Amino acid sequence: MRILVVGSGGVGDAVARIAARRVFFERMVVADFDVARADRTVAAANARDLARVGPRFVAARVDASDPAAITALAREHGATHVLNAVDPRFVMSVFQGAFDAGADYLDMAMSLSRPHPERPYEETGVKLGDAQFAADSRWRDAGRLALVGMGVEPGLSDVFARYAVDHLFSEVDELGTRDGADLVVLGDDGEPVFAPSFSIWTTIEECLNPPVIWEADRGWYTVPPFSEPEVFDFPGGIGPVECVHVEHEEVLLMPRFLGARKVTFKYGLGEEFIAVLRTLHTLGLDRTEAVPVRSADPAAPGSVAVSPRDVVAAVLPDPAALGERMRGKTCAGVLVTGRGRDGEPREVYLHHIVDNAWSMAEYGAQCVVWQTAVNPVLALELLARGVWSGAGVLGPEAFDAVPFLDLLSAPEPVGYGSPWTLEERTPRPAAGTATTPSTPSSA
Repeated sequence: MRILVVGSGGVGDAVARIAARRVFFERMVVADFDVARADRTVAAANARDLARVGPRFVAARVDASDPAAITALAREHGATHVLNAVDPRFVMSVFQGAFDAGADYLDMAMSLSRPHPERPYEETGVKLGDAQFAADSRWRDAGRLALVGMGVEPGLSDVFARYAVDHLFSEVDELGTRDGADLVVLGDDGEPVFAPSFSIWTTIEECLNPPVIWEADRGWYTVPPFSEPEVFDFPGGIGPVECVHVEHEEVLLMPRFLGARKVTFKYGLGEEFIAVLRTLHTLGLDRTEAVPVRSADPAAPGSVAVSPRDVVAAVLPDPAALGERMRGKTCAGVLVTGRGRDGEPREVYLHHIVDNAWSMAEYGAQCVVWQTAVNPVLALELLARGVWSGAGVLGPEAFDAVPFLDLLSAPEPVGYGSPWTLEERTPRPAAGTATTPSTPSSA
């Protein structure tokens, strides 16, 4: 297997650092528009490479917005697989470039949505991933695989859902992805500062777009951003966090492959983060279309067109560089409710926790990007072994969850040494009766 990784930001860098401990591939090319950044990632990966068969990691420059450039680079290095680790605005160009190169494709975020032009908070417009699923027959006919949404959320969350449907439940009422953390970023004075731990460009996109919900009796529909807040008790010492509806790929993926009465995604953003996002939206700083900005420099009169969202991303700290300043843990998981194999009501939270202190010590990568990056690397290993296989545009739910979860939790060097947990919770009362926040029945 020869892998082209497009993007060496936080997640792309972590992909290489994780892959350096695995021996299932022959070469990994890390490409970025900023080749100096790719060089730094490759140097770190080669220094950690356990294969010791020469430099398996090489750097390259590429423009992710140019499908032809992706194709040319993939062909130059004989890439069998292209892993997209750039912002979702570049999904379709990398997706097309991989197809034209005859390579299989993986990503961690899917093609962008467009809200319904007249009823954005009631009906879906173009949904996340629609452009990719429209190409399913073309990929299938070519015998090529596009494994989409293979990060942590989406990705590991979808694997959890498949495991629950196959092994834990006879019928599922809801597949509810719930993401939360107790992470803080400390400034020079040791006090907490506002610094998102993931791409702000992507965060704005998913948090300010109309969230999507799926129900069996009405299909996909939308609600206003930050709707239906609930306090969710996260394990591992994180504790109660208020979560709200956010647009996310799980809701668009799970119903395509799994049976459930409802599918939701809620994210623990916190009051400060929501307030910042609302302010950005009010000021128009979440916009992606370029606006003219007049120069204030008398020596350089005129104007330049810039995207407000790109400016916001440029002035905030690079998430990949926050690891030394971060404290706490992040938790990704799926709350599944329904009836167990015995027909009795059941509620379980399948989840995965990463402590930032651990990921920094082991990999030199902060926990949020590490938790995202480990999943496509693991999926590539299963594909290389022939344990997973397929053709067409498929989500993680299309594959057997057991080999993935076993490899994730098995100690190194056999596995990835990052256990997941199944937590039984007290089943919630049926609809129409009084409810209280869901709490664990046992640790």
